[in-house]
Parts: sequence; C-alpha cells; structure tokens
Amino acid sequence: MAKVELQGQCDARFKRVREVFESGFASGAELGAGLCIYREGRVVVDLWGGFADEAQRRPWRRDTLANVYSTTKGITALCAHQLVERGELDLDAPVSRYWPEFSESGKAELPVRYLLSHQAGLAGVSEPLAPRDLFDWRRMTRALEAQKPWWKPGTNHGYHALTYGWLVGEVIRRVSGMSVGRYVREHVAAPLSAEFWIGLPEELDGRAADLVQGPISTEGGPNLMEIAAADPEGLVAKVFGNPPIFAVSPNSREWRAAELPAANGHTTAHALARIYGALGNGGELEGVRLIGRDAIEAARVEQAYGQDLVLPLVTRMALGFMLGPANEPLGPNPRSFGHGGAGGSLGMADPEAKLGFGYVMNRMHTGVWLVDPRPHALLDALYSCL
Repeated sequence: MAKVELQGQCDARFKRVREVFESGFASGAELGAGLCIYREGRVVVDLWGGFADEAQRRPWRRDTLANVYSTTKGITALCAHQLVERGELDLDAPVSRYWPEFSESGKAELPVRYLLSHQAGLAGVSEPLAPRDLFDWRRMTRALEAQKPWWKPGTNHGYHALTYGWLVGEVIRRVSGMSVGRYVREHVAAPLSAEFWIGLPEELDGRAADLVQGPISTEGGPNLMEIAAADPEGLVAKVFGNPPIFAVSPNSREWRAAELPAANGHTTAHALARIYGALGNGGELEGVRLIGRDAIEAARVEQAYGQDLVLPLVTRMALGFMLGPANEPLGPNPRSFGHGGAGGSLGMADPEAKLGFGYVMNRMHTGVWLVDPRPHALLDALYSCL
C-alpha cells in the first residue's frame, strides 16, 4: 500500500500517539482505521487514514462507519445502566421479573447482573440452529428461554459472545419497550451527537467500511476454531457455531441491517471516543449527561476474574464492561473499563485520568488476546504522554 497521509488533528503533547498510529499503516498492519481520544471533555487526538475497502478505492474518512463486533457490548451495557439509574431495572432482581418466560429450565431466580457479567451459564445454545436464526430475535430469545445453564449461575464465568446481546437486549426491550438499536439511537447516540448504529440503515452502506481478514496469530495457545473442531457438541462449538456466525459476511446487507447487540454495532472512532469520553468525564460531555458518577462506579465493579470457560484466556468482568486483567491491562489504571471487538476495535474510559478512547479499523487481526496489539500500543503511547 502506498504511503498513507493521516488526516485530522493531534495536540502536540500527543505526538507519540500519532507516530504509533502512523506506524501501523507503514508496516501494513492497517488498511483503514480511525483513532480518537478525549481528555477532560475535549478532543486531543482525532486521526484517520487508509482505505475503507480492500481494493483501496474508497478513502477512509472521519465519518467512515466500522463494524466493531463485541465493542458493541459496552454500549449495550450502558443502556442497561441508564435503566438501572432511573430505577426501572434492578440488577439483583430475577430476570424473570421482567421476562417471565426466562424462568424455564431452572432459571427462575437467576439475577439480571449475571447476564451482564457473563456468569449466567448461557453462553451457548444446545438446540441446533440455522444460519438464518441469527437474524430472528424471537427465535433466539425463545431458544435461550428453554436453555438450561451450562454451569451453575454465579459460580463461574464464560464469555457470552453472541447470547449476551439477546439476553441483555431482551431485558432492555421488556423494560423500555424499545429494541436496543432504537434505544441506543434515542438515549445515547442522538443526545450526544455520536453515531452508533445497532441496525445500520441501508442508505448508510456507502459510508460503511468493508472488513478484511488480516493476519492470524497462532502464538499463545489453541485458537477457538481448533477447540470447537475438537468437540463439536462442546460449549465453545455452540458459542461460535450455533448459529454459525462465520457463515455470514459482516459486509452483507443482512448482517448490517440486523440488531445484534453483542456483535454488529457500526460507529466511527470519534463517536466511540465521544461516548467513552463522557463516561471518563463523570458521565457528562458538553452538557449532555449519559449516566451519573455513582452509576459509573457501580458499572465498573469487578464481578469475576480468572480463567474463562469459553475463551482460552484469563478474563476480568465488570457489569457489561471488561476490565483489564494483570497480563493485559488497559493502561496503568486497573479500574479503566471498556470493551474490545473481534479484529481489533476498542472503546475505553479511564475516569481517573478523564480519558475516553475509541479505535476502529477494517483489517481484522486474530489471536489469543483480549485486546489487539494495535490499540494496546496506542494506549501505551497515550499514557506515556500524560
């Protein structure tokens, strides 16, 4: 790829961040990407460059929308915490209070908080599902109503890679009367003037970046596909292959149009950083309040820490957000919180440093890690500048 000229702005103090971001294009690690950082409620870095397609015909722009996979989970969690703060949702109440049908298969007393902390034991569905079921909300929620937990809820944790979206999303829908996509638009995105779509309108397809598979690292242990292949009826195979998410192109209209609150949010680096910039600034930005400080504190309390039952990793879970374990910290503050997505994207807040961080890209990197090395390097550069 020809030398990429970065666009945007970067405060002189954060020159090192720009250099690290630029090096990703020089090395070929990036095809197209955006990076934005808020500090104390204002933008200090807002950079983008490269291309939105593999053929390199569409330049990456400030308003290029990227599919951020599981980075979506943090925004879905924010919606739940807004409902908690308003007194409409109790994290310690049984899910069945809001969703009566959920009580099947011994789940009558399972509390809402276990859905957010990946402790519910509902990371996968046993009943065989077809690819089309991925886009059928009622089909998936009905399957989860019938599902018996894979482990005793609350005794362990395992990443609910896809089911998180239907589980937390259905509670949001039952409480608010809105789908998660609509709720995000009305209560997060529009008030803050920050584009985040769960269910991308067709007229915005021209602004959406195409995801492109990049390098796959085999260092660090077995990958998920190997684990699933070794035990087709095991939990990992059910989590990632039932319904078979990899049978659907993330660049298809069908994928982009669906509301998958665990996996198919589309956003810009600036919008992602703006949302986390508010969370890193006491929950408020430019006069717009998302949630208060007490709600932020509650959201980032550690719920589970240790070997994940789904991912071949140590994970550290808060309430819908991930915390950095000791071996993969999100900067020097152990209470920084956020969520990364498959391929590399990351949104993060550090309230102590008053930071909000958003990184999106379209060259997918895959490896045995929670957060891709590219945003990790950017975080290291960021904190070296403070």
